[in-house]
Amino acid sequence: MKYIQLILAFVTFVSINSCNTQKTKQITNPEEYETYLKMDENIALKNAISELNFWKNKLEKTPNQYPYYSKIALANSHIFQLTGDINKLKEAEKNLITVNTKTNYNNSGYLRSLAKNYISQHRFKEALELLITAEHLGEKLQQTHLMLIDVYLELGAYNKVEKYLSKVKNLKDFDYLIRLSKYNDHLGNLDNAIRYLENALQIAKSSKNKSLIQWNYTNLADYYGHAGRISDSYNAYLAALEINPNNSYAKKGIAWIVYSYERNPKEALRILETVSKENTAPDYHLLQAEIANFVGDKFKQNSQTKIYLKKVTNEKYGAMYAKYNVLLLAEDDSKKLKALQIAKKEVKARPTAQSYDLLAWSYYKNGHIEKAAQISQKFVLGHTFEPEALLHTAYILKATGNQKQAKEIKKELLGAIYELGPHSEQEIKNI
Repeated sequence: MKYIQLILAFVTFVSINSCNTQKTKQITNPEEYETYLKMDENIALKNAISELNFWKNKLEKTPNQYPYYSKIALANSHIFQLTGDINKLKEAEKNLITVNTKTNYNNSGYLRSLAKNYISQHRFKEALELLITAEHLGEKLQQTHLMLIDVYLELGAYNKVEKYLSKVKNLKDFDYLIRLSKYNDHLGNLDNAIRYLENALQIAKSSKNKSLIQWNYTNLADYYGHAGRISDSYNAYLAALEINPNNSYAKKGIAWIVYSYERNPKEALRILETVSKENTAPDYHLLQAEIANFVGDKFKQNSQTKIYLKKVTNEKYGAMYAKYNVLLLAEDDSKKLKALQIAKKEVKARPTAQSYDLLAWSYYKNGHIEKAAQISQKFVLGHTFEPEALLHTAYILKATGNQKQAKEIKKELLGAIYELGPHSEQEIKNI
């Protein structure tokens, strides 16, 4: 996609979003979401643990039934989704490796399951190898092709994405629609992305699959937020919580609306504090640190940052938090070189515009301005219209003396404050 097309798409997003930032009003209602913050029992988690124990007992009684390893892995994966416990994701990996070993990596279903686990761990190239093997086996090819779309999209191989989208094209199929939606979002066609995901939601509702409906609502909520439809975003998060009151991601989404749109950081922190008690994912602490910084609470900012950094030292996370680590470490003079090292690894593992932006930003923070500008010009501008990447690019361009292009981006970014967060407002004005 050409740079001008991306700019036009971004301007559309900005014009919608800027209207909302100028006329901020109360969207959320604590009385509507409060009940979800005071859950004494996590029923979904309780069921997942029960499922895990059931299959463990079955395997213990009949150790030769290797398909049970797959069932145990599925239960562990579900627990990970509910709690953020990385140990459960790694346990799932271990069981999936066992079942694939027992079948000589000759079962497409088990290969896809392990590939899905690797995708969750951001081990995209390893996932790709498994899916290529599954494709050669030829069993249930459509499922394999759908997952190949996921991996190629994460790796930035967009010609491959289009190839496989054409192979599985079916506008009445949920799995196809959600991938078509994600690809349109990448292209900057946000209206189409929303429309396809809304169509997918209707299919999910007709199937009465609560898991799919819940997933759909949270993704729609994200898209609505990008489009400046804050009220729709909030209602979609609530709809997801109605299905699963312990949906941490939906609560985080509401906290973001409260913080970034309504400018109520105290309430946003209260919401996030309850979320971090039920979900151990490190990024909840990083968001709390960001909000604390915004209100000038240095003690809370430092304490939450330390918690985040302590958690991500766990090697089991691998590259899952590479982006966050780069952005955080690049701001620390004593650790900015480490940020550059991580960014280089990320580009090698995942050569997307977003990864190159991390690399350019790291070079910029390390004082290599011209190198940063070369990377931004070649791999970022014209390849993405993500506000964060454009914000970094504007800073880099300004540093090289390219004021004109930096100010063009600045005009667009002034309307993207909701997505970037209130802290970005002064940053953008300083460009």
